[in-house]
Amino acid sequence: LQVLNEKKLQEVDSLWKEFETPEKANKIVKLKHFEKFQDTTEALAASTALVEGKLSKNLKKILKKIVAKDAHEQLAVADAKLGGVIKEKLNLSCIHSPMVTELMRGIRSQIEGLITGLPSREMAAMCLGLAHSLSRYKLKFSPDKVDTMIIQAISLLDDLDKELNNYIMRCREWYGWHFPELGKIVTDNLAYCKCVRKVGDRSNFASSDVSDILPEEIEEDVKAAAEISMGTEVSEEDINNIIHLCDQVIEISEYRTQLYDYLKNRMMAIAPNLTVMVGELVGARLIAHAGSLLNLAKHPASTVQLLGAEKALFRALKTKRDTPKFGLIYHASLVGQSNPKNKGKISRMLAAKTALTIRYDALGENTSAEMGAENRLKVETRLRLLEERGIRRISGTGKALAKTDKYQNKSEVKVFDPSGDSTLPVVSKKRKIQEVDEQDAEVAVKAKKFKAEMKEGTALEDGEPVKKKKKKKDKEKQAEEEAVLSEELPTSPVTEVR
Repeated sequence: LQVLNEKKLQEVDSLWKEFETPEKANKIVKLKHFEKFQDTTEALAASTALVEGKLSKNLKKILKKIVAKDAHEQLAVADAKLGGVIKEKLNLSCIHSPMVTELMRGIRSQIEGLITGLPSREMAAMCLGLAHSLSRYKLKFSPDKVDTMIIQAISLLDDLDKELNNYIMRCREWYGWHFPELGKIVTDNLAYCKCVRKVGDRSNFASSDVSDILPEEIEEDVKAAAEISMGTEVSEEDINNIIHLCDQVIEISEYRTQLYDYLKNRMMAIAPNLTVMVGELVGARLIAHAGSLLNLAKHPASTVQLLGAEKALFRALKTKRDTPKFGLIYHASLVGQSNPKNKGKISRMLAAKTALTIRYDALGENTSAEMGAENRLKVETRLRLLEERGIRRISGTGKALAKTDKYQNKSEVKVFDPSGDSTLPVVSKKRKIQEVDEQDAEVAVKAKKFKAEMKEGTALEDGEPVKKKKKKKDKEKQAEEEAVLSEELPTSPVTEVR
């Protein structure tokens, strides 16, 4: 189709008005060249090439004719990728824009009026047939690789487990009114239902043989308990209903076993490496959670690790707490074998190796499980190293190295240092006391000298000789000398001279 009025194309928002009727559409575009497909196979090949952004042979021939005639014209294409291929191979300028998209929509709406000689009934039949062929082509790959069966099987398996639990609980509670001791002696659910179905009333246990269901020791305990049971008597109709419920439980259990075998075989066919790494149940749940094996292959290892724990992850991010370390992968046997301390490390390494095996299964052509076995061996080796490291620390000669000192809580209480407030030099207390005593002595001496000088000054002013204070020793010497002199002088009568 050739555009006649390019000015009208500039108004993108109102372009749909120009294609309301076939007459208006013929004023905008004109048929340049039209070529029919020979059959549906050719049409399907051309459609598939267009969907994949490739250039088909018929389209290449037609475009070469147009290039020879109108090389200066621009070619409007609805797919930018296809336009790039045409420009590269045929050196033809292509245009792709919102205006082109709107133009293509208008042409499709009035295709019957623009192309003459095509009845509407044939056109509709052709479109329907081509759509069916294209859909069939897209789904045409190996039926062994259909992962939809796995998704349905694992969902049904989970539903069966829930129903079985409900039925078994109801059966134990119902028959427990008649024979409560049986529930404590026989712990296996399937064996319990088989016993109830075979015996019925508890009075029949003494004459019944349940050795094919229970071991001899448990069988003897059951018969002994049946004779002294504290349960109530029930009618035959009640027993029949309980037996019918037991039949349902046994049938569902058998079907579950069959479904599990089917799932195991299907998983080994579709994702053998993933099955070897994490097991068929965990692998099937990962595929079901992602939607398909191809979608799962697009996820990075960190996403594979947390698949199934999205709620906990976003809650942790919202509350700013620690994020979860594992999701569905937690149920893998390798994670279950590890210590609680190493579960995070093992789940991270297992998720990394699992992501590789998923991509190998989804995109690789080889169907062997060698890669999965190699990666599992690496994870097991790493797990063994982590476990042995912990054992080595507390065993043998390593015990002394691993021994740690007793923990003592050393709380550092910081006290304010007042020395930073003063700019004076810091002196010790002893030194301070000595200096103060010396200063006091010096002050006292100075005060005495000052008083003595003051007294001398006042005596000189009055004209009196200054009497110096005699020391105590001088006084003692003087007293001794006076005593000696008094003894030496003779005693004579005193004559009075007139």
